Amino acid sequence: MDGEYQEVYIRNSRGVQLFTCRWLPFSSPKALVFLCHGYGMECSGFMRECGVRLANAGYAVFGIDYEGHGRSRGARCYIKKFENIVNDCNEFFKSICAEEEYRDKCRFLYGESMGGAVALLLHKKEPTFWNGAVLVAPMCKISEKVKPHPLVINVLTRVEEIIPKWKIVPTKDVIDSAFKDPVKREEIRSNKLIYQDKPRLKTALEMLRTSMSLEHTLHEVRLPFFVLHGEADTVTDPEVSRALYEKASSADKTIKLYPGMWHGLTSGEPDGNVEIVFVDIITWLEKHTSDDNSVIVQPIHTYRNAILKMNTTASPPQTINKQHQQQSPRPVRTQSHRRYFCGLKGRRLQHHSAM
Repeated sequence: MDGEYQEVYIRNSRGVQLFTCRWLPFSSPKALVFLCHGYGMECSGFMRECGVRLANAGYAVFGIDYEGHGRSRGARCYIKKFENIVNDCNEFFKSICAEEEYRDKCRFLYGESMGGAVALLLHKKEPTFWNGAVLVAPMCKISEKVKPHPLVINVLTRVEEIIPKWKIVPTKDVIDSAFKDPVKREEIRSNKLIYQDKPRLKTALEMLRTSMSLEHTLHEVRLPFFVLHGEADTVTDPEVSRALYEKASSADKTIKLYPGMWHGLTSGEPDGNVEIVFVDIITWLEKHTSDDNSVIVQPIHTYRNAILKMNTTASPPQTINKQHQQQSPRPVRTQSHRRYFCGLKGRRLQHHSAM
């Protein structure tokens, strides 16, 4: 099944230029899926296979690079406030839901690693708005194995406003730990839009605080969800997903643990494993969008937000298909938009900082 790929730049409420992209089926979509990428990652390249597969299955898929990530502007991988990421996603995603052709469509969140935390916080922001979530190795709890000592947190917190952007957090190479297939691992390493430097101090603390806050409020999760995790994941412990499944108040919840698989379930496993994971994801979405399992879509007629679409930076539509293996099209840039060379490498503050 063929579809379209589009890119559009927007400005958030703080005036920062953000990159967005979408994969659309040619026919009316079964539902809307909103991508929340992981720490240091980006949507157009790293999550392209996810977008293509879901569009080929009949879903309209929308992604946004967080401020400081991918093709968006901002200090590379600097998270001043985690709430800013959540608010930007909320404003952009709801602006899509308010478009006339999408107002009656089911809305699903899709979060990988740190993006799982973003998805859960979006749900908490408006618990009845979303029809469900797919959470792949989500960051929603700090494993007891790697939880930092309170004294360490206290010391770092004292200096975070003095040196917030300093890259002083000790790290290991997450790419080696997250992606099993060596060829895919090197492809990811060569993606210059992926952050590959040490985590900044405030970024690491914001991620830590977010994880710890979510850990204490997992019982507030009420939406239908499907959580997937590799049992051999050393970046986010599988116990994180087990805790979410056990503590969430959702009446409709599913968990699947994959023996021998690592953190990068959809991007770093051998092709056969990736196929298994995507079949499971699409099967779950199909179940929750079928006539036999109809869900109530909360009406959304108008949405006034701070998102400003920059029409002059929109790229022409690109055709996608099942055999699509080309590099994602380079976006048209304004004069104020520069390419940043960056990547993913942060792993601990004495704890694993999830991707």
